[in-house]
Amino acid sequence: MTYVKQMQRIVDEYRLEGLPWPTSAKNIADWAIGTGRWELPAAAIRRRCADDIASAMREEYMTDRKGRRVRLLHPAPLSSEGQTEMIWDDIRSAPREHMQMSFQHRRRGIVGDCRQMKVDVDSYNDAHPDAEPIQIVFDFTMDLAELEAADEAA
Repeated sequence: MTYVKQMQRIVDEYRLEGLPWPTSAKNIADWAIGTGRWELPAAAIRRRCADDIASAMREEYMTDRKGRRVRLLHPAPLSSEGQTEMIWDDIRSAPREHMQMSFQHRRRGIVGDCRQMKVDVDSYNDAHPDAEPIQIVFDFTMDLAELEAADEAA
């Protein structure tokens, strides 16, 4: 069973126990740890540390010459010996190829998130035919323009 499936099973067990729902992931984690359903396997320690480091790197920003808040470190997928690994570099010194791969990878992630949101909204709307359908616009041009205008006004 994959780790994700194990986590999903813990959520299912939490709900089957009749514990408060809806709830937070922290509440489920407290219950899972307290009942011995979850502990960090030794093999997962390195992965967890790497994930935490990657999250911290995603949160490091700098201010560029025009006063924009810019993410400092960027990952790009690099294939080596049949495996893909995310390699991080600094926007100030990274080669163009690295940054282009990083931006393309991020864009694919955003598109994937939008696709899943569309599937979720469509499913919800289909399951609630008597309610006004929820409409989601996936053209972000105006959103970006508004955010840029607000940044310029600040």
